[in-house]
Amino acid sequence: MSEHSYDVIVAGVGAMGSAACWHLAQRGLKVLGLERFDLGHAMGSSHGLTRIIRLAYFEGSHYVPIVKRAHELWRETGEQAGLKLLHVTGSLDLAPKGGGPVESSLQSCLDHGLTHEVLEGNEVTRRFPAFQLPAGHHALWQPDGGFVASEKAIYAHVGLAQSRGAEIRTNEALLDWTPTAQGGVVVRTERGTYSAGRLVITSGGWIADAVPALAQRVRTVKQAIGWFTTRRPELFREGAFPVFILSVDEGNFYGFPLYEHPGFKLGGPHFGREPMDPRDQDRTPSAHQVSLIRECLARYIPDAAGDPLTIKGCIYTVSPDEDFIIDTVPGVPQAVFASCCSGHGFKFASAIGEILADLSTKGQSAFDLQPFSLSRFDA
Repeated sequence: MSEHSYDVIVAGVGAMGSAACWHLAQRGLKVLGLERFDLGHAMGSSHGLTRIIRLAYFEGSHYVPIVKRAHELWRETGEQAGLKLLHVTGSLDLAPKGGGPVESSLQSCLDHGLTHEVLEGNEVTRRFPAFQLPAGHHALWQPDGGFVASEKAIYAHVGLAQSRGAEIRTNEALLDWTPTAQGGVVVRTERGTYSAGRLVITSGGWIADAVPALAQRVRTVKQAIGWFTTRRPELFREGAFPVFILSVDEGNFYGFPLYEHPGFKLGGPHFGREPMDPRDQDRTPSAHQVSLIRECLARYIPDAAGDPLTIKGCIYTVSPDEDFIIDTVPGVPQAVFASCCSGHGFKFASAIGEILADLSTKGQSAFDLQPFSLSRFDA
């Protein structure tokens, strides 16, 4: 085997790709990970310190088995890396009665036996006085929810993968790739050409460059996140405040307890996304996006409505139905991909890395992936 030949090449070493590198390397495979930017960069979808993990899942009960596995893996991976990656704070879905999210989250709890409570708005504000909810709101409380330390998770996966011999090359983007007659692949970058028996593509906003079948299926949009000065930080400390998703007239917003930053983090509005080309180097959120976040804080979480300390933007890669796409490249079974996670994928990354490793080595997964197949759009 030459120095440029591998068992598996992983294109894109963000949330999903770093996890795939770890799961593949710990199986004894020779792995090459290619990342177009620095490790833990701020050009994609994984920066910003934290990402919510919810076991009660209003996007669909079929996600719950995978996110339960991800929950286990985040804890295990943190223990192996000597880092705390999973922070269990409890999670709240907050929405108008009959609006859908609370009812759908409740159904996922009932389908999978998840511990939960349905709370009236006054009970939410009694437990968490930082909220000022509109009349008619209620909530689904799930005590096992929380957040994952996002950049730390990528570093942990990469460090563990390297400890098992994986080679990670940063600032080296995949330019193109071709299948070989022998059932492998050849990958070309600006620095060289590499061959492998299998290819895993986890390149986020750039996924359509490597998987042309996605070109008409996905779009990339800019999402805003910000950290704001709090008047009463004791209300927002970890242990006193949960992660949450808040559905109001202004849109869907999501927030976290204080963590490694003096400001209160709020993102959104989830459906106020603005189209962007990932090749555009500017990730600055628009004034309109920031204004909507500040309006949300002023109305519903006023003790966190102080001056902004940090404002960032990130990319969502969105599928037509906002469900994931995890599949083999059409006509090329030795190449698998996962992307188009539509802004709710990070929490699954530890398990999706395992799924991609299974697809690469076994040709199948223990989970039902039919809801995430590319062919569903052809029906």
